[in-house]
Amino acid sequence: MFCSARRLRHVLARPFASSAYAAHPNLRADLDPALRDLLRDVDITLNTKKRTPHPQTHEALKKKRLVEVPPQEYQGTASVVETEETQFADEEDPSQSRRSPAAEFGRAGFGAVVLPFELEKSINLIISESDKRQLHSDAERLFLDKNTEQSTGGWNAEFDTTYSTGAQSRQHAERDGSAFASIALPAHFSAITAVLGHLKRRLEPEWRVERIIDWGAATGSGLWSSAYTFQEPNSPGSQRDTLNLAVANTTLREYVGIDKREGLVTVGKRLLRNIDTGALRVSWRKSLHDNDIVSRSEGRHTVALSAFMLSSLSTHVARKALIKEMWSSGADVLVIIDHNTTEGFEAVAQARETVLTWGTKEVKSAQEELALEDQPAAEDGSPPTKPADQTIHGCHVVAPCPHDRPCPLFHPGDTKLVCGFSQRLQRPAFVRLTKHSGQGHEDMGYSYVVLRRGPRPAVPNTNFGRVGRVGQAAIEREREVLPVKELFLHDETEPVPFEALALEKEDVELDLEVGEAEPSSTNGLEDALRKEAYHWPRLIFQPIKNSGHIILDACTPEGKVMRMTIPKSQGKQPFYDARKAQWGDVFPHPPKNAPQERYQPQRSKGRSGPIRGADIGKRSLKANARKGADYAAMAEELKAARKESKRERQMYRQKWGESRSDEEDDNVS
Repeated sequence: MFCSARRLRHVLARPFASSAYAAHPNLRADLDPALRDLLRDVDITLNTKKRTPHPQTHEALKKKRLVEVPPQEYQGTASVVETEETQFADEEDPSQSRRSPAAEFGRAGFGAVVLPFELEKSINLIISESDKRQLHSDAERLFLDKNTEQSTGGWNAEFDTTYSTGAQSRQHAERDGSAFASIALPAHFSAITAVLGHLKRRLEPEWRVERIIDWGAATGSGLWSSAYTFQEPNSPGSQRDTLNLAVANTTLREYVGIDKREGLVTVGKRLLRNIDTGALRVSWRKSLHDNDIVSRSEGRHTVALSAFMLSSLSTHVARKALIKEMWSSGADVLVIIDHNTTEGFEAVAQARETVLTWGTKEVKSAQEELALEDQPAAEDGSPPTKPADQTIHGCHVVAPCPHDRPCPLFHPGDTKLVCGFSQRLQRPAFVRLTKHSGQGHEDMGYSYVVLRRGPRPAVPNTNFGRVGRVGQAAIEREREVLPVKELFLHDETEPVPFEALALEKEDVELDLEVGEAEPSSTNGLEDALRKEAYHWPRLIFQPIKNSGHIILDACTPEGKVMRMTIPKSQGKQPFYDARKAQWGDVFPHPPKNAPQERYQPQRSKGRSGPIRGADIGKRSLKANARKGADYAAMAEELKAARKESKRERQMYRQKWGESRSDEEDDNVS
């Protein structure tokens, strides 16, 4: 069997007698030149990765031929390129944003905060010296709340742990500090950086921060944020990058951290071990010393900071004492930050109200001093007595409020809506590993207030920077479609008499142009916008963006929460700025129609009425009050009536049964 198969294989391998071999290959088909080029291009595209050119051929391809271009042809090419570049530059000017300059100036916060390399390296060094399992266990014990919403994974940045004994507190002190640095420090850093960055933009460029006093310093989140925010303007370009910021290039000369929690302070000192602080002098204390207090004239470059500390204090007296220390320190600017919870917002709002009250008293005392100076001398010829003179009196709110009136959302003990904001943090690797989470970002909620000594700037009568690229394009299109009311006969060789159309264009130009005396320089425009921004409304809720109109809920200079509607008919630029507006921005454009005040009904004691602010962001409750019949109330009344009837029947049956049993007893006797 195997032999026959082997013979058959040999037979098939031998050529048959009838098979013929071609002496010459087939001739190449005569293809159309265009088809030949197409097939060659397809072949090159499909076999580019498979073909390896010969080394000599590859080197030959790399060489470029130099062709001498005639001067006239070169000049023509250059002029064409220059014309195209000029035309492209005119159409797409990168220096001018599609937003208006005013809306661009009113932006708050950053897209996402990234930890600089110095800080991330220091925290990684702390974590490398710790037990990883114990660190994760401590982080869960301190910052994980499984009862919170699942969007945050149950993690928060609130640190309010207390221990039953001092020995237990000292035992967990440094471990708690390491967990705080790996979980809470990056989140606190993002919020403080957002507030200080917004403050730096809102105040004048000449304002220079050289001293920070930080109450509740913890591991130094305020130190790192302020050092990276206030940098020298002449720093190298590589060091001005967010990732390559250096503490040594800061404008700060002194940082005083005040905190009694020894574990957090110890970790904060360890974070600065291998950091070059340059001219910055860092000191940590348990309380404010007398030599830390400066006069108000010397405190122009001093900032008093308290971040996420007020809500951790147990009593109102302790919170007021901390605010009193900040006010008495002589600092020109007070920055108070806390969580965007009900407790945190109430603490910030109460501090705002207290400081404004103290400022009002100072202004009144200063007025009394002026009145005392105008009094005549005493009978013995001695001048009238007067208290010591102070150069700066009172205070005002820089951000977020556009007014110094009482907060419309603050109702002590009954606050349901908070004035809070959010800042996104790009999570570093150690945060993801400590939390055992793969999410690359987290949002830090915070409430804050920034106060500055001195009177509030007056309302300017200007409206600068209200037109961006969108508005300019709309103006150009409007000018192009001007109706021609009269035809002029002219020769083709003569120029078109545009002067005759000037009178027709004046009306449209007056309506479209913003102002006559708008500053031409960028610095002058920013100075004008900086003064106007004190009186722009602040968006305290997310904008409601519809196709034809944008709804903005904002805190206005009148001290009220108002709803503004920006329709598309108001104009291209206002509508575009409203669509791009974000929660926390200050909005420069007034609405087309009068804004509506958001009604906040009062809840009296002992009644289960609507809560304060229940209608903000929702339909008004007045519509329900105008209805003729309330079926829900009727159902409750019917239900109560049925219960009362059932109770009466039971009482009647019980009474009837007792009387019947008495009659039976009488019959038996």
